[in-house]
Amino acid sequence: MASYLLNTQTQTQEMLDTIGIKQDQLFDMIPSKLRLKRAIKLPEGLSEMEVLQKLSALAAQNKVYSTILRGAGAEQHFIPAVVKQLSNREEFVSAYTPYQAEFSQGILQSIFEYQTDICELTGMDGANASVYDGATAAAESIAMVLERTRKTILIADSTHPHVIDTIKTYTSCHDTVIEVLKTENGILSVDTLKQALNQNTAALLIQQPNYLGCLENIESLAQMVHASGAKLIVYAHPLTLAYLKSPRALGADIAVGEAQPLGLSLAFGGPYLGYMAATNELIRRLPGRIVGQTLDTEGKRSFVLTLQAREQHIRREKATSSLCSNQALCALTASVYVAAMGPQGLKEVAEHSLRKAHYFQTELDKIGFTLKYTTPFFHEFVTKTPISAKKIESCLEQHDILSGLVVGPQEILWCVTETTTKAQLDEVVKILKEACL
Repeated sequence: MASYLLNTQTQTQEMLDTIGIKQDQLFDMIPSKLRLKRAIKLPEGLSEMEVLQKLSALAAQNKVYSTILRGAGAEQHFIPAVVKQLSNREEFVSAYTPYQAEFSQGILQSIFEYQTDICELTGMDGANASVYDGATAAAESIAMVLERTRKTILIADSTHPHVIDTIKTYTSCHDTVIEVLKTENGILSVDTLKQALNQNTAALLIQQPNYLGCLENIESLAQMVHASGAKLIVYAHPLTLAYLKSPRALGADIAVGEAQPLGLSLAFGGPYLGYMAATNELIRRLPGRIVGQTLDTEGKRSFVLTLQAREQHIRREKATSSLCSNQALCALTASVYVAAMGPQGLKEVAEHSLRKAHYFQTELDKIGFTLKYTTPFFHEFVTKTPISAKKIESCLEQHDILSGLVVGPQEILWCVTETTTKAQLDEVVKILKEACL
């Protein structure tokens, strides 16, 4: 336990004697007017048992929902026990890619396998070691596509608002123009895009399925984007890629997104995981670390950090990003989840989510909760509500059910995943029917 305890008074005094000063002199550089003049009123220390009791009492105040019908960027999915069992091994508990490859083959291999998983899901040629979250991935992708004569980024307003806000923050200090395009019936129309494209357009960023749950007509949009000389960035839900066409098949140049659905708990909002993948044409513009596979001097397979000449610590003035960290532990978790589920398992998760969402929507429609958009959806959808959406949220709360996200005075964005049973959905419909009488 010694390595986890503070220095003893004797050790502290030995260090002060070695450098020849008194303890108060350590703070001479802090102006006296900024120093605290009174003693800090802290309670007495607690025993381990007392700490556990205190924290357990605090945890008991958390609201635990029997049914969760909210997504909008963070979803509840079943996580096999093996995922946490392996990802919690102490050898892996780090957010960083190692710099000394010869001492870190295991961690580097896990990152390489994560990159491979992302490439298989997205259809792209290469992926990086991850970034902090989906919004960061989207913002970093903008830096990849900017050119001297192309500094306008088009974004459909059906994209998650947090993503749009993060992109605006990233680009607020230079001359990048962010143009948010209005959607029709929940998706971006070809006509709207056609009017917005010009010689200054660097890229279109679009979400699939989008924030409203609708499926965008990306293939038609991709043809127009490429015809204008711009790039296409698709912000894709990773689990739906086990069922839908990959971003590459749809015509994307870059695929980004939030990988929280791949084995990461909701966890009060984080930590989450942003994935990034690109075609060979753009792979050298990917930010952060990339792990590659090679052979050592003995001909054995080994793993190294590769393409480092593009990174900020090698050529700072030419780097597209200052990103020098990642979510290695979350990436490992996602990789273990993908391996545990397998291709068929991932497809089944997507299918169950799809079918249950459509069943729930049909039942809601019977009691007056009509679809706002007629565009096809996957596992999220927006309904109009017969009464105040806030009242519905409050009503379900009383039954330990987390409602869909209120997105308007009488509009709710619902999300259904494989974890929700038919019986739970039927119970929600019954409660709502009584609430609306």
